[in-house]
Amino acid sequence: MQENALLNSNQQRKIRGEIRGLVLAAVVGVLAHNIVSLPLLSIPGPLIIAIIVGITWRALMGIPAHASAGIRFASKKLLQLGIILMGVRLNLNAIINAGPQIILLDVSVIVLAIGIIYYLGRIYRVEKKVALLTAVGTGICGAAAIAAIAPTIKSDEDEMVVSVATVALLGTFWSIIYILLQPYLGLSLKEYGIFAGATLHEVAHVVAASQPFGSAAADMAILTKLGRVAMIVPVTLVTSFWFNSHIKDSKEKSGINKITIPWFIFGFIAMSCLNTVGIIDRKLVSLMLQASAIILTVAMAGMGLSVHLKMFKRMGQKAFLIGIIGSVIISIAGFLAICIISF
Repeated sequence: MQENALLNSNQQRKIRGEIRGLVLAAVVGVLAHNIVSLPLLSIPGPLIIAIIVGITWRALMGIPAHASAGIRFASKKLLQLGIILMGVRLNLNAIINAGPQIILLDVSVIVLAIGIIYYLGRIYRVEKKVALLTAVGTGICGAAAIAAIAPTIKSDEDEMVVSVATVALLGTFWSIIYILLQPYLGLSLKEYGIFAGATLHEVAHVVAASQPFGSAAADMAILTKLGRVAMIVPVTLVTSFWFNSHIKDSKEKSGINKITIPWFIFGFIAMSCLNTVGIIDRKLVSLMLQASAIILTVAMAGMGLSVHLKMFKRMGQKAFLIGIIGSVIISIAGFLAICIISF
């Protein structure tokens, strides 16, 4: 009888801890959403701010007992839900109608980003999973792409957060540089929009770098960027298959006998298709995108709360270095492509 009572008491404490972890992630997410309204902090956006606040909170305040499960739920399950809802942003017809040149440019940037940054990771001895996550995040769409491929290669929270933070910080810096360089690039507003959309890291960075120059630049930038976002599914499947096959044959064999399918990605595809055929009302699309932004912010807060600062310091410096070098190469290659190809 006493043993049952003790067991029930432990279960209740565990459940309360899980709830506290989820609530804590939500509180940090809301805090980040408010902080981002301050001057200059709108460029990094709520996702990177949520990660930073989460890391800082854990380092200074710690986390409640048994809260890890709730935080893990936020950083994994809520992240997947946020990505599914983000699918309504895509209109596949608009991407197809943009023309083969833009699609070819998007594919080329993705292949170049993944190849260059992963190769640089090998040279600078960055952890393979961190290098691959950073490469995919840079090539496609930052946190969402990293979240998509992370479960397929069995990466942990530390590896994910290092990669997300690296890509977000680089994208923030690059978007500022693009704004400052725009008058000197010699590109039309349409060409500048394509350049920003093809080479900047996240959708938020593309918007930040293109909106100051009006709709002619912003519309093309977002359309070009969404072409890269549309590649998230095939790139995730192909890259994870290649990576896991490579690991299985190496000394770092992880015991993975089959590829993990990120099923939530098919939810992303379904939402994209529903939006493309016009089944979802525009007001509902807007609400779903707002919900996605909030959910992803809470998920990033959960990721930040999961990070041990010492681990972040150990892995983050080299990841940032290969991200910088890779971003420079991608920007130069994208600029040259736009100068050569007629858009």
